[in-house]
Amino acid sequence: MTDASYGKFECAICARAISERAFFAVAALLFAASAAVTIVWCNSMSAMGGMTMAGGWTMSMAWMRMPGQSWAGASSSFVCMWGVMMAAMMLPSLVPMLSRYRRALGGAENLGKLTALVGAGYFSVWTTWGIAAFPVGVALAALEMRHPALSTAVPIAVGVVVVIAGAFQFTAWKARQLDSCRDAPGPGALSPCAATAWRHGLRLGLHCSQCCAGLMAILLVIGVMDLRAMAVVAGAITVERLAPAAERVARAIGAVIIGTGLFLIARAAGLG
Repeated sequence: MTDASYGKFECAICARAISERAFFAVAALLFAASAAVTIVWCNSMSAMGGMTMAGGWTMSMAWMRMPGQSWAGASSSFVCMWGVMMAAMMLPSLVPMLSRYRRALGGAENLGKLTALVGAGYFSVWTTWGIAAFPVGVALAALEMRHPALSTAVPIAVGVVVVIAGAFQFTAWKARQLDSCRDAPGPGALSPCAATAWRHGLRLGLHCSQCCAGLMAILLVIGVMDLRAMAVVAGAITVERLAPAAERVARAIGAVIIGTGLFLIARAAGLG
């Protein structure tokens, strides 16, 4: 290798190292900002309290309109909160996936823009789930307020959902989706173009949302703006994505979830 070619090689390595540092710095800033906004929103929702329902539980204000607010405004507010919350919860497990994508592209031009497109595609999937979740949550809240007997059954129903979510952790479907989330594209497997980056982000988002279906169901029934539930679910998602023995970790998490669900059912039934 000549001195000139060695110098070019050294410059390429230096540029890639700078690019990686910038990538992780931006990811850290986005996580910090989204986490801070999520905490502020959750605290403001907690300060407003909730509606005490038949059965001794409290309905979150996330499914209700504020005074003078239209349903369009309420849904827009929820989707914004959902999007920021997803960024705070999913970035710790998304960053390794984005890093693998960047390594697969090597020294491609516009790597920062392509990475941003992958992230945008990924979070567009999660935003779509938030758009779908809001009318369902509002409809269920309206039914529970209208029918006290249904409201009384909610604590047991929550426990049942948690048990089902725990059982989901043991399924082959969960294992396949988890493998897809952890799969690393090989060099040259993805073309360095905007359309491919967007599709890759959508694919990651679909696999991730399907993999997290059980854990997200727990968050929705326990309390979508509950900081403790959010932190536990985010921690479980991150650990099962990053742990070496992912399937065993997912099953261990499932066992804990099933035990928690059985406890909730027993408590709701007056047995605990």
